[in-house]
Amino acid sequence: MSAATGRPKQARTAERDGEGTPANAKPLTIKSLAELKQVKRAIEQQARQEAEQTQARVKAARQQTSERDLFVRAVGAVQRLPDKGHAVLHKKTAAPAVMQRERDEQAALKESLSDEFDVATLLDVDEQMSFLRPGLGADIPRKLRRGDWAIQRQLDLHGLRVEDARERLGAFIREANQQGLRCVRIIHGKGLGSPGRAPVLKRRVYNWLVQKIEVLAFVQAKPADGGAGALVVLLAPVKAAS
Repeated sequence: MSAATGRPKQARTAERDGEGTPANAKPLTIKSLAELKQVKRAIEQQARQEAEQTQARVKAARQQTSERDLFVRAVGAVQRLPDKGHAVLHKKTAAPAVMQRERDEQAALKESLSDEFDVATLLDVDEQMSFLRPGLGADIPRKLRRGDWAIQRQLDLHGLRVEDARERLGAFIREANQQGLRCVRIIHGKGLGSPGRAPVLKRRVYNWLVQKIEVLAFVQAKPADGGAGALVVLLAPVKAAS
């Protein structure tokens, strides 16, 4: 028993052991100064390792945060799209109809002017080779000869073969009508250079023009405009021909 405290020395030792050491821990016995230094080094090494591990974790966390902040600054604020759980299927679109080809074929059929068509079997052509579509005023041919309509464009078929002349004439009449022209001149020649001096192309031009719905009337041109080698043609207004 200690005189200062009045408690046994053994009790005070047990009390210290209860405060700083677990009950089941074995007491560390250091026998020399060398062992004390060795224990100190081990404790310091363990402390350094724990400090390094803590520093590495802090550095990794900072790097991850920095990369996330950099991404946000680069792309801006983003919002997660709701997951509806549905697959997005792309609908197959139908192939576009070949409308231009159909229009071209219809135009080609429209321009297929027949050489077998005889204007005399359907319409009246007077001695001056004038034509007037039925239902129009009888004075129209006279006005055409007189020049009441100014000639706005002309087509010269001289020297062309029959097939080429037919295609050129059909395209010329169609384009002139689409452009709003009302009066044109067709130069077909007098046929003096044809075999037997027969005006083959001249008669064909008459037949082709009668088959064109855009043509309202035509007359033989005045001598100053070509005479027997040309026709002055009156075209329908665009709306009336459409």
